[in-house]
Amino acid sequence: MNIFGLFEKRVADALGWLAEGAKIPSGLDVSRVVVEPPRDPSHGDLATNAAMVLAKEARMNPRALAELLVADLQDDPRVIRVEIAGPGFINIRLAPSVLHEVLRAVVVDSNNFGRSGQGAGSSVNVEYVSANPTGPMHVGHCRGAVFGDALAGLLDFSGYKVAREYYINDAGAQVDVLARSAYLRYKEALGQEIGAIPEGLYPGDYLKPVGERLAKEYGPSLLDKPETEWLPLVRETSIDAMMDMIRADLAALNIHHNVFFSERSLQKGPEGDQVAKMIEELKARDLVYMGRLPPPKGQKDEDWEDREQLLFRATAYGDEVDRPLMKSDGSYTYFASDIAYHRSKYERGFLSMIDVLGADHGGYVKRMQAAVRAVSDNKAELDVKLCQLVKLLRGGEPVKMSKRSGDFVTLREVVDEVGRDATRFMMIFRKNDAPLDFDLAKVVEQSKDNPVFYVQYAHARCASVFRQAAEAFPGADFSAAQLERADLSILSDEAEMDIIHRIAQFPRTIEAAAEAHEPHRVAFYLYDLASAFHSLWNKGKDLPQLRFVNLTDKDSTQARLALVHALKGVLASGLAILGVTAPDEMR
Repeated sequence: MNIFGLFEKRVADALGWLAEGAKIPSGLDVSRVVVEPPRDPSHGDLATNAAMVLAKEARMNPRALAELLVADLQDDPRVIRVEIAGPGFINIRLAPSVLHEVLRAVVVDSNNFGRSGQGAGSSVNVEYVSANPTGPMHVGHCRGAVFGDALAGLLDFSGYKVAREYYINDAGAQVDVLARSAYLRYKEALGQEIGAIPEGLYPGDYLKPVGERLAKEYGPSLLDKPETEWLPLVRETSIDAMMDMIRADLAALNIHHNVFFSERSLQKGPEGDQVAKMIEELKARDLVYMGRLPPPKGQKDEDWEDREQLLFRATAYGDEVDRPLMKSDGSYTYFASDIAYHRSKYERGFLSMIDVLGADHGGYVKRMQAAVRAVSDNKAELDVKLCQLVKLLRGGEPVKMSKRSGDFVTLREVVDEVGRDATRFMMIFRKNDAPLDFDLAKVVEQSKDNPVFYVQYAHARCASVFRQAAEAFPGADFSAAQLERADLSILSDEAEMDIIHRIAQFPRTIEAAAEAHEPHRVAFYLYDLASAFHSLWNKGKDLPQLRFVNLTDKDSTQARLALVHALKGVLASGLAILGVTAPDEMR
């Protein structure tokens, strides 16, 4: 039961009736009309911008249009008061019974409250993590991993058919560096002295098991082979070993992808060279040409070369400059492979694609969006979400890390130290494009200042209320089916109504977060809802009549247990979207 959606339809109906009565023009575009909570709760339960956004098209003064709407809306039996604020915003105060019925609907089916047909079963591809398979994942990868997985969970909850995808960058020079690094560890595993790891190779100890795996698989046979022969063998084993490690790291965060797509398969897969095929298709549509690019301004572009070269007409699809597809040595640019990869997504049926990338990929956004529009003939859309850097702290002091030196804190070490739930919640408790300070000491504190504890503690308190009720009323039935019949009019205190208001906002929060691809909104909502519950809990300490379990009044106990049941269900659903557990007890 989404009261915001219900009243959006009610406002649309009112506009239709006004048009039928020739009081306003017919055919007005109502797509920008919203019904939302007012900024100041004292102004009402709902607010709509209908008069403000339609006034120009209707050729009316916003306030005059608002007055027509108010005259219609105030006759609704669910409404106590309708008022015009400022130049034409409309505030609506609902009858308490309406909110009580929302609460009753949540009690009946708390597990599905907030779900919607918003996605209508449409397919969406969420590609996230996609870290180079050259070593264990570090805390920087962790943010993109959590963000992408939470976004996938949010879209799934909202009715989309979600594919969780990982793009394995196994075709670039970095995997040859990996192979050469692993070959040194292979020689070490065979008892040879390798000395200091040369500059430019990966020095981390994480490659020692790979060397041992190679030694067990090949024995000393690779030692006498030239690099041209051993490099492909070592590279394949090394990539497999790194991906096994990455999958295990992600599993520690309860992240599991549906698809692992190999970049190398685009050129050497069973269907032949898909990059070349993509370029030929673009040529046939006059979307590639031979030309010369001016030097890039500002940000360095590793694909730029001062020469006549094959270029993609990215500017025809909204990019700032056209983009090279081939390097001077005849190999493809990274961008060419990325176009072919997204062409593959389109051919697999995805008209909606989301890429979760690190902040250092900001210069890549427009060119990839142009590429997706080109290969899909403007049928598909790409949304790129950039995750800003994570500053890892311990007790306020920076923790240094460097992937190339091998001196870094891995994702697994973070999860092992603070736990999966704390890692996931805190990685999402800030908008993805804002920098994040992640303090290993603070995220395990049991205090209001630790959001994940505060939200989980609210769920655990809800569970404890039901345990108290079972002790106070032995044998009593406090199931959802029984609580559905509770007299909810008993819930009239300001703090109780505040929680009901917040519960009622859950479907709209989910809808807005899914539309904007912003799962942090769910985390913020959960924290605010938990805070309201903790406030009511504390209020009950001073006012016995507000306590959830009242030994002398079973009716009020039932009503308040209905409130707690609904709250517990919403907290559990929200936490599940974020991939965080909802504990019944906390120790």
